[in-house]
Amino acid sequence: MSLLAYAYRAASKCSGLARRPLPYSTSYHSRLLGVRRAYSARSASPTDTGIRHVRNIGIIAHVDAGKTTTTEQMLYNCGALKRAGNVDHGDTVTDFLPMERQRGITIQSAAITFMWPPKDRLDLDGQQYVINLIDTPGHVDFRFEVQRCVPILDGAICVIDGVEGVEAHTERVWFSAHEFKVPRIVFVNKLDRDGASFKKSVQDIGMKLNGMPLVCQIPWWHKETIRGVVDVISRSVVSWVGTKDTPDELSKIILEGSIKDETERAREILIEQLCEKDDELLELWTTQGKDLPEASVKAAMRRVINDGEGTLIPVFAGSSLKNIGVASLLDAVRDYLPSPSDRPELEVNVRRAYKPLSSALEPPKSSGKTQRQDVALAAVFKVVHDPRRGMLTFVRVYHGVLKKNTPMWNANLQRFERPLNMLQISAAQTIEVPYLSPGQIGAITGLGAARTGDTLLGFGSNKAPQTDVAAIQVRPPEIPPAVAFIVLDAYSPTGARALEAALDSLSREDPSLRWFKDEKTEQYTLSGMGRLHLEVARDRLENHYKAEAYWGAISVDYKECLTVPTGPHRTVYDNVVAGKAGKAACSVVVEPIEDSHRDALSATSYLERDGNIVRVEFSREDLVSNIETVRQQLTNGVISALARGPRRNSPMHNCLVTVTYDAATDSFGPTTGAHLVGAANIAVRSALKEAYQQGTIAILEPVMRITIVCPEVAAGAVQHDLQSARGGLVLEVKDMQETTAREGGPIDASDIYAPPDPYEFQTTLRETLKGRLRMLEITARVPFVEMLDYDTHLRSKTQGRHTLMMALDTFERVTGQREKAL
Repeated sequence: MSLLAYAYRAASKCSGLARRPLPYSTSYHSRLLGVRRAYSARSASPTDTGIRHVRNIGIIAHVDAGKTTTTEQMLYNCGALKRAGNVDHGDTVTDFLPMERQRGITIQSAAITFMWPPKDRLDLDGQQYVINLIDTPGHVDFRFEVQRCVPILDGAICVIDGVEGVEAHTERVWFSAHEFKVPRIVFVNKLDRDGASFKKSVQDIGMKLNGMPLVCQIPWWHKETIRGVVDVISRSVVSWVGTKDTPDELSKIILEGSIKDETERAREILIEQLCEKDDELLELWTTQGKDLPEASVKAAMRRVINDGEGTLIPVFAGSSLKNIGVASLLDAVRDYLPSPSDRPELEVNVRRAYKPLSSALEPPKSSGKTQRQDVALAAVFKVVHDPRRGMLTFVRVYHGVLKKNTPMWNANLQRFERPLNMLQISAAQTIEVPYLSPGQIGAITGLGAARTGDTLLGFGSNKAPQTDVAAIQVRPPEIPPAVAFIVLDAYSPTGARALEAALDSLSREDPSLRWFKDEKTEQYTLSGMGRLHLEVARDRLENHYKAEAYWGAISVDYKECLTVPTGPHRTVYDNVVAGKAGKAACSVVVEPIEDSHRDALSATSYLERDGNIVRVEFSREDLVSNIETVRQQLTNGVISALARGPRRNSPMHNCLVTVTYDAATDSFGPTTGAHLVGAANIAVRSALKEAYQQGTIAILEPVMRITIVCPEVAAGAVQHDLQSARGGLVLEVKDMQETTAREGGPIDASDIYAPPDPYEFQTTLRETLKGRLRMLEITARVPFVEMLDYDTHLRSKTQGRHTLMMALDTFERVTGQREKAL
């Protein structure tokens, strides 16, 4: 039996669940009424549907490719909305933050749960599928948000603009998904726009995403306007302009003429490409010929993309704004993307070693137990503050059943938390559920400390096992160093307390935002990943948390570093902390990180944070009762000391700190964790202070890798400005219309099949007639300080016809006059 046929076997029924809307604007209630009605009328609910009928998918793309519009049309097609929202009108469901509507971009990932297909599209023996969909940001300043969501997905839809093709950030998020082996398909959007080219988009996919495009759908053109979409495998029209894409409406449209011939050619090529990768389909092809059954071809497609390698890339066509091809895209999600049970076993981190989850849950041999522990495991991929319910903690359940009102062990913080309620979220709409099953995505209220990236475990009691199970982590977050900061000052002592609470909540929502308070000036410093990132953080503090403060200007977040190693520094910390006396000591050595250090560290226990590495060594492990607790406390002391350097109070970077703890000489009897933290903190600070006095503390600045796409006529002026006025280095300039294969790339352009565009053979003046300019892509490395307001400056050189993308490339030392100016 094929995978597809097997997926249709299960069926489950259950009653509706209570619905409680969140307190967002009342204009939602009329539009979202369909969400409640739709769920109550359906035969399946998100909670009880079998795991084989669940799809956890994400929408990833470059900014402004149409992710949110695609999501809106999905909700409309499944019956959850009476009408689809419009990004330009600011009434979309997933972009529910005021600033998202104002700017027309996605800032936070929004989780939506809906059923597909709706009841009126179901066959007599059909089964509804639960779609858990994540609409992710497209702006590079929010790449941490994307990278936290990608690993929890079982599949992804990459949306690309049919006019622009594959853009810079599209490549980044595509390869992020490739890193985690997430199966993915591509939707070529905006084919209704002037200048749209399905052929160029397909060629772009092959050249830039390093996979062979599988053309699963082809657009049906009328002159130069898209009328509908034809499915290659079923040889039928699956979407038509002006209809609701119901089977009755579409069955009346017959393929004929050139579109029929092109469909047959596309089907033959698709089957040939699948046969190269799938032995089962190849065997069927040798016995039955090229006219293979639809179900067999779909099953082969599902098998081929399930490995997440992206060697073959299914491509679909449409226009989300006009609702062309969206319903068939949801059918593709159901037919081709895997369920949680189809994915490989989860690899978890246990004390810095990765192992399969089943192996991590095995009881230790010394315990004498043979039965695996009954553990619920979930990963926190997002935390967001709601005015009514408090902090909502979004989780993906990987193992066991997560129940409400059951204590949950936070493996990162090594403490228990108790949830209040469990919800499934449809943007601003919520459905309360009693539990979350394996493979499901939902939100938890009542957790007081959980942050994005934490791992939650349920043991059925409030007692954590004294085994490695309590240390299981699902992909601990890797937070990139901050590159910009803003200083703020509270209006009053009362306002300062409210501001601290708001900053703490904001950093829980987004760990790539850091803040600290200068005890001398009583000012607060908030650091982030770029200008837009900090502007959004400020907007959220002012409008959501109602925090009041004086705000400074956004500035570059310079770092400090060591140029030579320090000598050993031993500190004895003997003080009263929180009314408790104690005494502790340790020795530290701080040195700049070299490549050889990383090789030597591979077999030792260490922590990497904000570009620094902390290693704790014990001379006499047999004398330390709770070694992991002591290690964590010493590490915390080092991290706090590295947060501010001795030269200009900037964070330290590229430091390897080795802490040595000898229980024979550094332990003075019972003490508190605060004394261990204090000993490590003072030891590191004294070492850095001595290095500063010796002149071995240097300043580092963030250097960005930028990508500018602009008209050819402006490219020369832009390159000259980057190199002469901005101190940058241009790395590459390439023509965006090129379809030649990249050097060393696995795909040959001549091997890519793409159906012709309607105007391809009509004129040689295509660019002029379609209003397309020859665009060049400039890649360069430029100091971030020169790029803070560069987008505004660039607008005057390109008349606003450009895109600018930035990402941190590295930190480089500042020298000469620029160092003196700092």
